[in-house]
Amino acid sequence: MTYQQSVEGDILRLEFSGDLIGENNGPELVELVNDLLAKGVKYCYVNISDVRYINSSGIGVLITILTKFRNKGGELFLINPSEHVSKLLIITKLQAIFNITNSEQEAREKHANQ
Repeated sequence: MTYQQSVEGDILRLEFSGDLIGENNGPELVELVNDLLAKGVKYCYVNISDVRYINSSGIGVLITILTKFRNKGGELFLINPSEHVSKLLIITKLQAIFNITNSEQEAREKHANQ
């Protein structure tokens, strides 16, 4: 998996592509999140539209990041999951835990209403 990151104000944007397998990038992503939370970032928008496959370790990484943001009074939004990832989130009932949106604009609107 590859990812791109950017920060705008208190929002971290992550864009993942490829296969989200936590062992590869997980510790690096968690360290990045810890550093940015310490600097005042409170929201995370994760675009996963280009993620083809996700395994249990990848889900674990997403849950870890979500927990870190919520513990600081923030939130994580999963943006535009692929069909495969959407089905996995439904099967595992994780769609009830994550804020899932179809676009960054929708994430911004939900974020503004919190």
